[in-house]
Amino acid sequence: MKFVPTPMATLVLSIVAGISAGLLIPETGMKGVLFIKQICGQIIFFLVPLIILGFVAPSIASLKGSVSRLIVFAFSSAYLSSVGAAFFAMLVGYQVMPLLDIRPITESLRELPEVLFNLEIPPMLSVMSALLFSVFIGLGCIWIKSKEIAELLLQFRDIVLQLVKRILIPLLPLYVAANFCSLSYEGDISRLGVFLPVILIAIACHYLWLLLLYGLAAVYSGKNSWQVLRFYLPAYFTALGTMSSAATLGVALECAHKSPILDKKVSDFSIPLFANIHLCGSVLTEVFFVCVVSQLLYGQFPALSTLVLFIFLLGIFAVGAPGVPGGTVLASLGIVVSVLGFDDAGTAMLIAIFALQDSFGTACNITGDGALTLIATTFSRRHCKI
Repeated sequence: MKFVPTPMATLVLSIVAGISAGLLIPETGMKGVLFIKQICGQIIFFLVPLIILGFVAPSIASLKGSVSRLIVFAFSSAYLSSVGAAFFAMLVGYQVMPLLDIRPITESLRELPEVLFNLEIPPMLSVMSALLFSVFIGLGCIWIKSKEIAELLLQFRDIVLQLVKRILIPLLPLYVAANFCSLSYEGDISRLGVFLPVILIAIACHYLWLLLLYGLAAVYSGKNSWQVLRFYLPAYFTALGTMSSAATLGVALECAHKSPILDKKVSDFSIPLFANIHLCGSVLTEVFFVCVVSQLLYGQFPALSTLVLFIFLLGIFAVGAPGVPGGTVLASLGIVVSVLGFDDAGTAMLIAIFALQDSFGTACNITGDGALTLIATTFSRRHCKI
């Protein structure tokens, strides 16, 4: 009997193979790996705006009733989840950090060689432009009651679905392996030990927040949220490898479609939406690491009022963060400097520590989308009559 590995097994093997190769590969071989990573990444991120257009616009166009109410509800729930996760991280930071003795990293990373050559494949639209355009087109289609445009959007969704199945998903294992190979080659994997206690606490907080989200979803919907979470393991491991909610979008949609308690129309709309605006894991991690860096470099935590202001602003910045590795922390550097008063050393350390766990924060983001989709499904059934 021929053995065919599951998608999750393929991703785990890709991670292991990438780390192992990074420890052994010579510089010339690493140039080839970086070329594979660059090409795969360019194609994947070229497809991301198309996936958003292909699923969000037709999903909204096919909805009926108070669809604008559902959109506002989705944005509000994503913001509340991110801000709630941030406050949870703040409480944990205030309680746990005084008990830890964490020292900053002093050794430098191994430098990556130059890629063989760069092939730029810029997306036709940015992620946020595609998202807003999809919402407007979907709403406009509803307002003018155009069956022809709605049918055209549904056909476009079928085309995008084939692109996901035939191009994006087959490329993901290569992209994951190349990512972990480069991290291992640089020495990022070995440096995890320095901040291991902090990172483990952050990851534990991710799981606790996910339990809370799925618990709230179960209470609000009256359904067993395990019927959503149990299908999300492939998406979790894909996010670990790609370190991007946007790049994991195709797998997340497949996971949501397998759940018997999620409405497919709502899922096709909410999963791409939440992949770009619901970054609870990244926000949680950034707030926790802000406490770490402040204690390490400046000898004290940020003032409570300052940190509260930072959290509310960070929730807004997270909605507009690009769906790329490190998106949340990079998008929020302005308020890290202006609100928290971090200098160059502080921002550099924050970026460095955040990068060490970026994959786990992304996996939390994408898995939390399932809980919010269950909540959105229940809300639409009760209030929108779609």
